[in-house]
Amino acid sequence: MIGDKIEVNIAGGLELPLPRMVHVRQKFATPRIDDVAGAVAAQFQRPEVRAKVKPGMTIAVGCGSRGIANIDKCVKQVITDLKALGARPFIFPAMGSHGGATAEGQREVLEGYGITEATMGCPVHSQMDVVELGKLPSGMPVYMDKLAAAADGVVVVCRVKPHTNFRAPIESGIVKMLTIGMGKIVGATELHTEGMDSFGRLLPDAARLIMEKKNILMGVAMVENAADETAIIEAVPGDQIFVREPDLQAKAKAMMARLQFDEIDVLVVERIGKNISGSGMDPNVTGRNCRHTEWNMKPFVKKIAVLGLTPETHGNATGIGSADVVTMRLYKEVDIPKTYANVITSTYLDGAAIPIIMNTDADAIQLAAKTVVRVKPQDVKIVRIANTLEILDIQVSEPMLPYIKAHPEMFEIVGEPEPFKFDAKGVIYPMLGTHREHAHA
Repeated sequence: MIGDKIEVNIAGGLELPLPRMVHVRQKFATPRIDDVAGAVAAQFQRPEVRAKVKPGMTIAVGCGSRGIANIDKCVKQVITDLKALGARPFIFPAMGSHGGATAEGQREVLEGYGITEATMGCPVHSQMDVVELGKLPSGMPVYMDKLAAAADGVVVVCRVKPHTNFRAPIESGIVKMLTIGMGKIVGATELHTEGMDSFGRLLPDAARLIMEKKNILMGVAMVENAADETAIIEAVPGDQIFVREPDLQAKAKAMMARLQFDEIDVLVVERIGKNISGSGMDPNVTGRNCRHTEWNMKPFVKKIAVLGLTPETHGNATGIGSADVVTMRLYKEVDIPKTYANVITSTYLDGAAIPIIMNTDADAIQLAAKTVVRVKPQDVKIVRIANTLEILDIQVSEPMLPYIKAHPEMFEIVGEPEPFKFDAKGVIYPMLGTHREHAHA
């Protein structure tokens, strides 16, 4: 049984001469929308959008579990515009099995993003009952949130981005929320039983069935730039989803941030969480995915050390299995039922596998460095990030500086070399430069 401290015999110990770290800023184009509410309001001035909403309609507005930039501002303006058109909107969680697959847990997720009845000015109905809308040719049933199915129309507010487990013209966005999100744990589980490698075909097929049966008014799609800022907002009428979502997906991929290296010895990730990525940490950034998933993404990372969970993930540690080393404080934060509910639904059980646990942040980083073969500790190429959404400002070890200096079009050196800094308990000091600096534990 794991207690509060693990005593393990490590040959030579963990007092390693790690290289010094340097604050570096990656360079990407970062177009952004400063007035999110204004951008949403402008979308609702489009005749083809306004025509979808009739006075007196009850409209279910689906919101997911991702930590999307400005999601509260966007949803609030959607509610405001729907009301202005004479509709009676209410919000419901469209997040599959997240939040522990309970009504209370999913309401809690929304509250964490500032989406409440008080802030949005409309009811928030969170429940887990679904109705079956029909079956696909394979016989697979397709489900939908019961309250949303009873509404006169449905709007979903989501982020369009590359998925973490498959490649297709339509990946993570409107179609995924209509199918997996609105299907709750029952519908999400049914779809996942076919495997994520089938999602490129399966999710559009399920979405078409849903749209034949129910009045899907529109998806309000948000696309983010490399700095995790809102770059595009587009209200996509239901009859245009299969035309517009691939275009938005392509734009999201073009703007997506990445770690601009071919190979990294040790990647230190301060925090993972469901608000960051469906996989806790985005495989599009780490280059590492679930077992048996075809994934040809750079960088190649030899060891990943994860230090903690985000508060917004509420203990859901899905994706922890992609790490090699984690900390005791992360392990203590894991909510097993929430994590298992999510991972079992996905069918990728290794997403909840517990890596090697080290007592402190310092021990975790040092163990990762120590176990990189054929590289001396002082020569280890280390990259440190806050999370996989915030990767403009990073830290790199001194052995990586020649590459950094040789590519000024991709990097800017911001700070001076300095050693890792840990407090008396071995907890790492916050990394400066990120636009959401974390409080020191």
